[in-house]
Amino acid sequence: MQAALTNDKLARVNQLARAITEEVGRAFIGNPSITEALLTTLLARGHVLIEGYPGVAKTTLVKAFSATLGCHFRRIQFTPDLLPSDITGTYILDMRTNTFVLREGPVFTNVLLGDEINRAPAKTQSALLEAMQEQQVTIEGETRPLGEPFIVLATQNPIEQEGTYPLPEAQVDRFLIKLKMGYPVLADEKRMLSTYDRPPPPVRPVVGPQEILEMQALAQEVFVAEELLDYVLGLVAFTRSHARVYLGASPRAALALVHASKSLALLRGRDYVLPDDVRHLAPLVLGHRILMTPEAEIEGALGTVVIAESLDKVGYKMPKRA
Repeated sequence: MQAALTNDKLARVNQLARAITEEVGRAFIGNPSITEALLTTLLARGHVLIEGYPGVAKTTLVKAFSATLGCHFRRIQFTPDLLPSDITGTYILDMRTNTFVLREGPVFTNVLLGDEINRAPAKTQSALLEAMQEQQVTIEGETRPLGEPFIVLATQNPIEQEGTYPLPEAQVDRFLIKLKMGYPVLADEKRMLSTYDRPPPPVRPVVGPQEILEMQALAQEVFVAEELLDYVLGLVAFTRSHARVYLGASPRAALALVHASKSLALLRGRDYVLPDDVRHLAPLVLGHRILMTPEAEIEGALGTVVIAESLDKVGYKMPKRA
């Protein structure tokens, strides 16, 4: 699908982004930048992992955001006894026709909420790998495509909580963005307390599947200067040569950062990417894709610290004027 970026279309996307953020704010009391990150992931055709302690409104955020999209929505509550077939579906015997028919699992949807994804063991978590990367599911040798758009919004509790299973690196790498939700600021928490006795107002749909696909196509047309590609490569190369990093950001991580930057630029009403777009998204896109050395892990060092260091030390080279 080819889409020409015009001023009218840029203004329209920006208007829809503001409307979605406003609607989400009716049910979720928190920083609007979180909604912007979810929208960025949606337009970049990626998936989001939201990490936070129980009770910080992770599920409330995802349900409110999903409601604004006007798409088919399903939820999976991950538990230790959940099976892969509970996600993808399975073939059952139809007694009327005496044939096996597929009972589709909840993965056959547009917006999938994977609640507390790290409550299930790795075998069950891996049922989402093919769906997230290739937008298809293979069940007993038969491959079935998933609908469009398709986005997984997963939540997890920090792995030091009891009864959780850390996500394998291959699973974490499938998430375009990882958000960390902490406790709300005092003013927001006071708003929650003052409205606790009233149900949140209903969140209305702002867009539909077709509009989402059109915005995704527009995001692909956003211009990225060659100097910005060099800047992304410089940030990625920094992580690969860092003394405390065991495994640096992959080429897929660099590509993800470019795609996310294009989507963010579109949401902010531009048809070109700025260095600030890359800087803003680098911790969210690259931080969770870096494996630290065992010594660094013992000391509690995180990938986001390496990304912050790369942003401080890797400079953006301005294009030469003719």
